[in-house]
Amino acid sequence: METSLRLRDGGGLRIHAKEKLPLGYNSLLQAHGEIDATTAGAAAPSYLALFVRQFYPKLSANVGVGVQLHNGDDLTYSLRAKKAIPFTSNGLLGLNLKGRLFTDKELNPRKRTGAVELAWTVLDFRKGQDVRLKLGYELYDKVPYLQLRENNWTLNAYIDGKWDVRFDM
Repeated sequence: METSLRLRDGGGLRIHAKEKLPLGYNSLLQAHGEIDATTAGAAAPSYLALFVRQFYPKLSANVGVGVQLHNGDDLTYSLRAKKAIPFTSNGLLGLNLKGRLFTDKELNPRKRTGAVELAWTVLDFRKGQDVRLKLGYELYDKVPYLQLRENNWTLNAYIDGKWDVRFDM
């Protein structure tokens, strides 16, 4: 199980867990759960999600469908896709295209997200230290962003002043 601590600007500290279970050739079931650590006492999960993801290695792409429950709201369905376009033969520099559609229980669209990212990975930046830099643009919200990842730490910063930090345990 993958576990992380996540701190968001104005959102408090959250404990996030993710489990991936193989379903078959290039497909998996992915479960997520999150608890708001700033809530006093026994906290109920603030986020629960279950996705089925299919990977297409020859296309450098994947798609996923799933359900999620966020802060006790109504159940939401999600469809997501990602396509990587490598610029180098080792894949350490490239472009990512990402899209996501959220619908309500009647499958009416509620929210769309999409992004274009330039991703650069530097292996062994220093001994035992890998670094990844992403410069992205959120298409629907029209917000540029930056992601800097160093081994277990990730910092996301958005041009509108929002930010979040994640530590993968």
